[in-house]
Amino acid sequence: MSNAARIGVVVATIAVLVLAFILLSPEADDDSNTAQTPTTTAPTRTTDTTGSPEPAPAGQVPPAADHEPTFETIRVRAGKSVGGIKEITVKKGERARIQVASPDTSDEIHLHGYDLARDLKAGGSVRFSFKANADGIFEIELEGAGRQIGKLVVEP
Repeated sequence: MSNAARIGVVVATIAVLVLAFILLSPEADDDSNTAQTPTTTAPTRTTDTTGSPEPAPAGQVPPAADHEPTFETIRVRAGKSVGGIKEITVKKGERARIQVASPDTSDEIHLHGYDLARDLKAGGSVRFSFKANADGIFEIELEGAGRQIGKLVVEP
């Protein structure tokens, strides 16, 4: 076998392995230690502080229920939660899905009680996805600023 043929086989094998890795990667959640989520993902449905659904941006359709799961989004601007402290409610045993996004704030986002943390960078977003196995009320905080931006309510 010539050197060119050997190189071709190695390159093809690497390409197949990379493709298999991408296709078989599990959903991002806190059980897999996935942290940063790019801001170029498809739009997700969010709710404001009154619990009313926000429509998807003009010309865009929210993801179907069988595709990307819905994340409750907390928007942070100038170091504060837009619209006040966001309340997110789930039943014990359900999967909690929380996203924090900010155009201008960099800080650690800390979910107390579950002791989960993510580093938020200005212009980006972070996600938390985990099974809510402890009931109660848990503060979501901009850790460095010491400012509460949300609360997770896990009902029994």
